[in-house]
Amino acid sequence: MAVQWKKSTHSGGVNDEQCVELARLAQGVGVRDSKNPDGGHLALRADNLAALLHQIKRGAYDA
Repeated sequence: MAVQWKKSTHSGGVNDEQCVELARLAQGVGVRDSKNPDGGHLALRADNLAALLHQIKRGAYDA
């Protein structure tokens, strides 16, 4: 089965420089850089991704 990567609907379009893609994987959720799709990906359990997103929304990872 081919992995189907999806970009956020909040993405600014094809020239958006800060975008990731997500995909369902056998081991959880894949996260990759949309600008470098052949550069590999992170595989996270769904609960770990949810915790990460919660922290980001709280501003815990502001640059």
